[in-house]
Parts: sequence; C-alpha cells; structure tokens
Amino acid sequence: MRITWLGHSAFELFSHGIKILIDPFFTGNPLCGDTKDFINPDLILVTHDHGDHLGDTVSIMTNGKTKFLGIADLCYYLRTLRGGNCEQILFGGSGMNIGGTVKFGDFSITMTQAFHSTGHGSCAGFIIKDPSGFTVYHAGDTGLFGDMALFAERHAIDVALLPIGGHFTMDSLDAAKACAYLEAKHVIPMHYKTFPVLCQDTAEFAKHLAQFSPETKLINLNPNASIEF
Repeated sequence: MRITWLGHSAFELFSHGIKILIDPFFTGNPLCGDTKDFINPDLILVTHDHGDHLGDTVSIMTNGKTKFLGIADLCYYLRTLRGGNCEQILFGGSGMNIGGTVKFGDFSITMTQAFHSTGHGSCAGFIIKDPSGFTVYHAGDTGLFGDMALFAERHAIDVALLPIGGHFTMDSLDAAKACAYLEAKHVIPMHYKTFPVLCQDTAEFAKHLAQFSPETKLINLNPNASIEF
C-alpha cells in the first residue's frame, strides 16, 4: 500500500494495481501542488459534498473511466451535475450508505458515520481494506465520537487518516483520543494548515498522541509525499 497526501483531506491510495482517490480537492487547495499524476484514478471516494472535499470530482470524471462511490444522496446529486449519467457511479448510480460494506474488485469498502454538516445526505468516513488485508480508515470531517472504539472491534486499522485542524473538525487533542479508540497502528494527520483558521502544524498533536495513544506511530507527510507499507 502506497499512501500519498495531496493536502487537506485528499489522499491517493495505491495497492495491487488499483488507485483510489479520496476527497480530491485540488483547485483552490494551496497545498496540493502538481496533481497531473493523480487525475486518472480507478475510483473516487468522497466523504461529503463541501467544496473542499467534493473538489475536482466532476472534472476528473470527464475522463469517462473513473468510478465514483459515496453516500446515496450525494450520488443522486452527482448524477444531476453529470446530466443524469450514472454509468461511472457504482451500483447503478445509487452508491451506498452508512454501515454498508461493498466490494470494488478485491477491495472491501465500509462506510462509517462522521459527525459534521453537509448539503446532501450525511457525512461519512471510509474503512478500506486491500486484497492483502491492509486497512486504512479515512475519517472524513468529523468530531470525536466514542463509537470509534467499535471500529477497532471489527477492523484492525493499520493507518488512520484523521483531521486535527480544529474549528470545523476535531482538534489535535480529540484526534489523539480517536487514535486510542481506534487502536490505530499509524496515523497520518489531515485537514490542517490549508487555511489560517486551522491549526498550522502537528506539534500539539504529537504531544497529545504521546499521552493518549503512545502505541500509535505518527507519520508526518508533506503535501504530495508518499509512504509505502
């Protein structure tokens, strides 16, 4: 599994020949850099419809091949933006919903709740398991919630992608508590530094992580940088 952070909440996961792009906010994202290598994914996952998450989804899908998966209401909305075309939106254009698990090839994708606002449907997170069993949790925009501990009962989370920026999502203290609930082996922070209102570095997060979840390894990625597992 290769994980690339593209700034804010945007990530590319590459494993077993499949590229999955999550929350592709490129246009207007001051941190993402050159994205030409990231505009032809096999699948786009979007956690919710805010512009800094839905981002460049529609323009990327003009390639005619990239598939899309999100919560059902967002899928219906996306169909209107694409003139009713649902061929690229999985499951006949209906997408999925919270609590569901679907297959994309040999990948398993579970949609989880996330506590945040949205225009269409509900906000969500994703637990993505590749064919080897390597498991990544993208929390989406969310506050802290105790049921994250239940995810740890069902899934051995290798990497958690968690917002730490505060203001619109949980802050670094709550994100550290989330790591403890999730029993995550590694954490990559996201949704910080993009805008002045968000926290600008991971220093406080590192301190809180050492206190509340010292067994979780912090991975600080620069935008457009990758780590392989």
